[in-house]
This record gives sequence, structure tokens and C-alpha cells, in this order.
Amino acid sequence: MQEILRKKAVLARTGLSHTTLYARMAQGKFPRSVRLGSPHIVGWLAHEVDEWINERVSESRGEQTRATA
Repeated sequence: MQEILRKKAVLARTGLSHTTLYARMAQGKFPRSVRLGSPHIVGWLAHEVDEWINERVSESRGEQTRATA
């Protein structure tokens, strides 16, 4: 079973603002939301959000490693 996160949980988990979240979605730089009944009720798959977070951490740590090497 897949866990679905509502917007408030996604914002808390990622630290993004509402505006940044939707801007990154529009740019294809954040997982797309899933409609949950009506166009106004949406959620995000938790594993996709977690994967996005892990990618940001990897990129950040990779940049730090190169900068100090």
C-alpha cells in the first residue's frame, strides 16, 4: 500500500513554501501530485517525495565533497 501525503505534510517534510512547491512541479523538478477525488483535493506519493529529498541530500553532499577535496 502506498502512503499519500497531503500538501501540509509535504511542505513540512521538504521545507518548501507553497509557491516553491508548485513552481518546481511546473518545472518538472518535483513529483507531480495525484488527484484524490476532485481537482482541488490532491496528495503526493510519500516514496516519491522521499526520493526527491534523498536526491537533494546526495547532490548537496556531493558538492561539499568536491569543494573540500
